[in-house]
Amino acid sequence: QVQLVESGGGLVQAGGSLRLSCVASRFTFSSYAMGWFRQAPGKEREFVSRISWSGGTRGYADSVKGRFTISRDNAKNTVFLQMNSLKPEDTAVYYCAAAATYYRPNYDYWGQGTQVTVSS
Repeated sequence: QVQLVESGGGLVQAGGSLRLSCVASRFTFSSYAMGWFRQAPGKEREFVSRISWSGGTRGYADSVKGRFTISRDNAKNTVFLQMNSLKPEDTAVYYCAAAATYYRPNYDYWGQGTQVTVSS
C-alpha cells in the first residue's frame, strides 16, 4: 500500500520558518513528480508547489513564490518544503502528493497532511 507521510508542521510566529517533509514508500518515488498542496479552514485545497522527478523543474503558486522552496532527495524517498517568512494566511493543513507526470499532473497518491499554524 502506497504511503506518503508528512511531518514538520507546527505553530510558528509570523516571519518564522518551518520545513515540511514527506516520506514516500511502496512506489517508485524517483519516477514521480511531487507536489505540495494546502487547505485552510473553510477553503478549497490549493496548489502550493511541485517538483519534477529529477528535481530539475519546480513550480510555485504566486502566493508563496520567493518564500517557499521545494526540494527532494530521491535516495531517501523524501520531498521537502522549506517555508520562510511565514504569514498568518499560510495557516493550513499541508499535503504532499505524487503524480506520474510533472506537466498536467494527475495526483495519484496523497498524504494525510500536517498542520501549519502561523500566529500574528
